[in-house]
Amino acid sequence: MKEKQYVVDDLTLKDSWRIFHIMAEFVEGFETLPEVYPAVSIFGSARAKPQSKNYKTTVTVARMLVENGFNIISGGGPGIMEAANKGAAEAGGKSVGLHINLPKEQKANEYANIQLKYDYFFVRKVMFVKYAVAYIIMPGGFGTLDELFEAITLIQTKRIRYFPIILMDSGFWSGLLDWIIDTMLKEKTISKPDFEIFNVVDSPEEAVSIIKRRVVI
Repeated sequence: MKEKQYVVDDLTLKDSWRIFHIMAEFVEGFETLPEVYPAVSIFGSARAKPQSKNYKTTVTVARMLVENGFNIISGGGPGIMEAANKGAAEAGGKSVGLHINLPKEQKANEYANIQLKYDYFFVRKVMFVKYAVAYIIMPGGFGTLDELFEAITLIQTKRIRYFPIILMDSGFWSGLLDWIIDTMLKEKTISKPDFEIFNVVDSPEEAVSIIKRRVVI
């Protein structure tokens, strides 16, 4: 395997002008997203196919959430993101696609009725968490784990208010959770109360029930 080389960038180039681009992305989100509150942010793999169990489950849970008075926020791309917006569309609800501009990755899906585009991941992350009353974490990859652990950390450190974080599909998450218990908890790098921040479920009904019980709209 060919070893990758790290190219050092000149970080001073155009940084001052980049600030205005960042500000513009924040302003657009702050002006647009209040209309979709209360919303549930749904995360998961961009690689999930429409015929897959996870895609179909996501369509169902998004549809049920809309039927119970919630709107949907997704990453706006394919896979689980598309399924989330599709489920909301089937129920006649509002859904947002927070699309990230990447050189070789996702295209925006057709189901979100509000589309915002971002160049900066950190701005997009703020929008996911600021206008959400809950997170649903479907099986996914590194990006999904990133959103999961950031939300847990923000709640754990009381940087944001508590809201339900729901991991869907216990079979998928069991290995990670076993490692957290057997390694992190054993080494006391986390505490038992940290496990109260999130729930693990296996059905859309369980997920919606938890959100309805803990979120007043």
